[in-house]
Amino acid sequence: MTDSTMHDAGPKGVSRRRFITGTGSILGAVALAGHSIPAQAGVGSAAAPIDSGAHVSALVIGTGYGGSVAALRLAQSGVDVHMIEMGMAWDTPGPDGKIFANTTSPDSRSYWLRTRTKQPLSNFLGFPIDKNVTRSTGILDAEEFSGITVYQGRGVGGGSLVNGGMAVTPKRENFGAVLPSVDADEMYGIYYPRANAGLGVSTIDPAWFDTAACYQYARVGRKQAQRAGFPFVFVPTVYDWDYMKQEEAGTVPRSALAGEILYGNNYGKKSLQKTYIDRIRATGRVAISPLHKVTSVAPATGGGYTVVIDQIDTGGVTTATKTVTADRVFFAAGSVGTSKLLVKLKATGALAGLNDEIGKGWGDNGNVMCGRANHLWDPTGRLQASIPTGGIDNWAAGGAFAEVAPLPTGIETFASFYLSITKNPNRAEFTWNAATGKVDLNWQTAWKQPSIDAARTIFDRINQKEGTIYRTDLFGTYKIWGDHLTYHPLGGAVLNRATDNYGRLHGYSGLYVMDGSLIPGNTSVNPFVTITALAERNIEKIIATDL
Repeated sequence: MTDSTMHDAGPKGVSRRRFITGTGSILGAVALAGHSIPAQAGVGSAAAPIDSGAHVSALVIGTGYGGSVAALRLAQSGVDVHMIEMGMAWDTPGPDGKIFANTTSPDSRSYWLRTRTKQPLSNFLGFPIDKNVTRSTGILDAEEFSGITVYQGRGVGGGSLVNGGMAVTPKRENFGAVLPSVDADEMYGIYYPRANAGLGVSTIDPAWFDTAACYQYARVGRKQAQRAGFPFVFVPTVYDWDYMKQEEAGTVPRSALAGEILYGNNYGKKSLQKTYIDRIRATGRVAISPLHKVTSVAPATGGGYTVVIDQIDTGGVTTATKTVTADRVFFAAGSVGTSKLLVKLKATGALAGLNDEIGKGWGDNGNVMCGRANHLWDPTGRLQASIPTGGIDNWAAGGAFAEVAPLPTGIETFASFYLSITKNPNRAEFTWNAATGKVDLNWQTAWKQPSIDAARTIFDRINQKEGTIYRTDLFGTYKIWGDHLTYHPLGGAVLNRATDNYGRLHGYSGLYVMDGSLIPGNTSVNPFVTITALAERNIEKIIATDL
């Protein structure tokens, strides 16, 4: 049975069950060790890659949460589907026998077409930690825009491959600010439960949490939060807790307890490969083409759409350009991918009839990071599970939820590390730059200040209570706040603005948006459950009325 509730957590395992509260999640910002077995093998296409000249009933661009929901439900309704994925299939072990790279030894599997890593933490104890790597189509894209770096998963399974797995449903009272045009009763009565069940969401056993050495860091975070007067709450995740317990017992190869997360998790995490995509394969109606990138979508003579697709190799070089036709196209390349593609198509005339809301309403989900230096009598533990399980809730009073995140260096750091999700009202816009032939984003680093101010409502108070200070060595020289990034890009094709209230793009019958670009910039929590639930809602309506 899926547990999509959270618990107020007190010392000694005492908990009071309650409905979901506002919380966040981390990409796995500082997972620094890795060991695995290839049981988390990726999913490739059951058929050969798509052929030039092919005709498909439904083309889904992207294999993340929204795209996987759409493909599954379309296939179950009898529609043949082809999914196009820019990243790799992640179904073949590397030279070390593992699907995903060890986080302490990044290699060609780690980053998307970079020659040097760009880890969320750039420094540790005064030393830079980035390393040179071979340029390849790796799993983690650190895409740089003006003022911000956006981390995204690349491969079959999208962001589920690289996130921290915190599967959070927003508080009911916050939902109206997230998606004001959506019926909350339907979402909380039907689609959030459906999403949680499909994703395999569950909550850590509080009694085990209180004794497990790998969560000492989180217990320190809980103690300090409660002493400062803040509630600590457990957060549902998509990790296999039975496997986690076996990891601690030493009876299976370590996965989360080897710090795996940043470049993929080889075993215990239930990514989309193990949930929706596994069910997609079982339908027999869905083919997936990895290492393919859609470059154009335009109305076809006689109906449907002409879609141009580049096939690339692992060096990012185009090896073939294919033209196919599709009766319907579902944009699910993620907030950044979908927004960039639609902005380009509108500006260059391929889809000139898209409305002026395309590219607008983009936000960073209020992400900001920081660390605190604890006293010697508050060790956080050498062994730290890379899957966060709880955090500090000050959303109603201060506009922030702070995930108590791991810092699994393999040594005792006497440090607490946090990713905060905050109420940040700032929104950016994607625009087409004709001179460069690229899409720009006008985010400004200064727009992170509301997030910093909200996070300070928690950490200034904890530092004052504990007599501790902020860490200044994690994000550069004497820099307290990780205000240069986001793990949770949202918006760019906002629901009921760029689309109708179910993701149909205005001006074009048969074009749909199915991903986080529908959500205007903030969800108050880690967004992937909301993206999944919204996709479940939208595709159900589309199948019932459009097919």
